Amino acid sequence: MGGDFGPRSIVQASLACLSATPSLHLVLVGQPSLIEELIASQSAVDRSRLTIVPAMQVIGMDERPAQALRGKPDSSMRVALELLRDGKVQACVSAGNTGALMALSRYILKTLPGIDRPAMVAAIPTEAGYCQLLDLGANVDCSAEHLLHFAVMGSVAAEALGVVRPRVALLNIGTEEIKGNQQVKLAASLLQQARGLNYIGFVEGDGLYRGEADVVVCDGFVGNILLKSSEGLATMIAARIERLFKRNLASRMVGALALPLMRRLQADLAPARHNGASFLGLQGIVVKSHGSAGVQGFQSAIQRALIEIQENLPERLHGRLEDLLS
Repeated sequence: MGGDFGPRSIVQASLACLSATPSLHLVLVGQPSLIEELIASQSAVDRSRLTIVPAMQVIGMDERPAQALRGKPDSSMRVALELLRDGKVQACVSAGNTGALMALSRYILKTLPGIDRPAMVAAIPTEAGYCQLLDLGANVDCSAEHLLHFAVMGSVAAEALGVVRPRVALLNIGTEEIKGNQQVKLAASLLQQARGLNYIGFVEGDGLYRGEADVVVCDGFVGNILLKSSEGLATMIAARIERLFKRNLASRMVGALALPLMRRLQADLAPARHNGASFLGLQGIVVKSHGSAGVQGFQSAIQRALIEIQENLPERLHGRLEDLLS
């Protein structure tokens, strides 16, 4: 029921995923009459793989996490997480209030042994492919130990996505050992001592986009700014190129020739294609969709949850955390 566009785009994305993935079953949690109305507006819906679970309360995008935790026991977000806790579903995907989702997830699902704070991770496009960046905003203030935990979890997540021996780096203002604040320097010392972790040192922001690391670790304040700045930059460049090609007749002719390549690049770098930030460190799979995501974006978030189910990510994390943090 959350997100900037409400349930309309979420229902459309869910039906599209059902059509594309025959083994998928989805549970839509929220106000049944509204959801049924949206489903009825679509054609050829396979209802045998679609269930609606009622939840009459909705957590607003501007509500404080504490208010959502204590004051709305029948919210769609809370009911969905309780279904996950009780083993009735295998993952939860939400486009709602990020702070409320994190607070409810920690309260209902609990964290894995040895993990104090879950972290948000998402794929960032680079010259070489993709980089897993965490934390993206769940933890604004982090200790060196938290950054170590994020590095371990990010490495396991990258392995689940097919990366062999992921290169792990700390985001910093320089690559030299003397650069950075005390928190980052202490974290670097811990990462160097972590068994089985392929820690390669510091990386700067431009190095992230060059693909110098497979996993880049930072606190949530820095990570969220980097993510939102990247999305804004991509949108601005695309808009400027479009205006440039429409400036005059000659530009339009050149633009017509370049259009197939530009569309391919735009599709590859579109934020919607990479939408879906995982909450790593929980005893369950929770994926946070961008609040402004449309149909394609929410489909990407569901696909991310499917991958984590197939890879049994929480169990893999639990096993590696025992080895690396013991």
